[in-house]
Amino acid sequence: MSAHHHSPSSHRPDRVRLGLLTSTHAVNDLYQGLVPALLPFMVLERGYNYTAVSGLMLAATGLSSVVQPLFGLYADKAPRGWMVPLGFLVAALGLVLAGMSGDSYIATWLAAALCGLGIAAYHPPATVAARAAGGGSQRAMSVFAVGGTIGASFAPFLANTVVGGGALDRSWLLALPALLMAMLWLAATTGARARGRAPAQARKAADHATNDWRAFALLCGVIVGWSVTYVTVLSMLSLYVIRELGGAPYMGAAALTSFTAAGAVGTLLGGWLADRWGRMPAIRLGYMLSLPAMGGLALAPDAVWAWCCTGALGIAMFLPFSAQVTLAQDYLPRNPATASGITLGLAMSIGGMVSPVFGLVSDAHGLRYTLTCVLVILAASAALSLRMRNRSVSMTIGVEQAARA
Repeated sequence: MSAHHHSPSSHRPDRVRLGLLTSTHAVNDLYQGLVPALLPFMVLERGYNYTAVSGLMLAATGLSSVVQPLFGLYADKAPRGWMVPLGFLVAALGLVLAGMSGDSYIATWLAAALCGLGIAAYHPPATVAARAAGGGSQRAMSVFAVGGTIGASFAPFLANTVVGGGALDRSWLLALPALLMAMLWLAATTGARARGRAPAQARKAADHATNDWRAFALLCGVIVGWSVTYVTVLSMLSLYVIRELGGAPYMGAAALTSFTAAGAVGTLLGGWLADRWGRMPAIRLGYMLSLPAMGGLALAPDAVWAWCCTGALGIAMFLPFSAQVTLAQDYLPRNPATASGITLGLAMSIGGMVSPVFGLVSDAHGLRYTLTCVLVILAASAALSLRMRNRSVSMTIGVEQAARA
């Protein structure tokens, strides 16, 4: 058992609050998924080329991940629970404006950027609140994380249903999930305030804790390698199965779906393992198991073999996910929201920033060569993960922030 599991500051999970936060995560990440889901319809209706499309993705995701640590710093200064509903409402507004902006590319780009800012503002305070609501349990954090995955996976279906067949002018309907969730949040948090708040001395205890920036930097290095692998596999997998392994188009799609679904299973399993064995065994096991799975994918003789390896890779890569988020918060106990913003925002987005480089490598040498390069990067992350150490810090700031949210 890990030391932090028995720490006196761990409290009983607040299941109702955790459920509410997980639901907000699903709604928030629904809008994150709707940006790429709307792009094909914009190409059809507005005639955008690939450069225009990638410009919109950069506005929505690149800007979002760069500013996320800044929202984290802001959320650390004082409990700001209102940032949670404001985040997904602004994301919804940006998305609706992008859909309704007609022929103006500038207006569409600014709207996509607004959507990204909303998504970025949501994550740091919500992650800290989810940690507190979970009572220090890794499993609770993994449930919160999977809420986002579920939300994002609904996006293509919702986009197709609402704006398919040349109906971008119906984009305003996409705001409904955010409006309903905001009403639910308001009703639930008003009720919680009436029942009282956590003791005010909770925050003072965490003020005596120190930030371990060196350990945090090492963790960020591990996550960057993880992110490069994840983004590259996500963007190359379907093409690899179809073009290099001769699989039917549906097999490319099936491999991609199983990678995402396996990721959700791995996240939940990783949270459970971290609660039973401790965070570091869960993190290291994930990286060690992901290496043979990635190797099997890079050397796959046929599409079926690749599909099996993809499922194994999805589970293995996501075993460390929730433990890495809580570990980041414990490395920076004075700035848990900033830690969440950097690990979930900036470090994760570096994978997206280097993806054009792997595109060039794939054009020159083929996808199998690219996947082999990525295996080397993942191996470096695995090696770095062996140097990381656990750190137990009282959950007090998070408890206080959640209570006053």
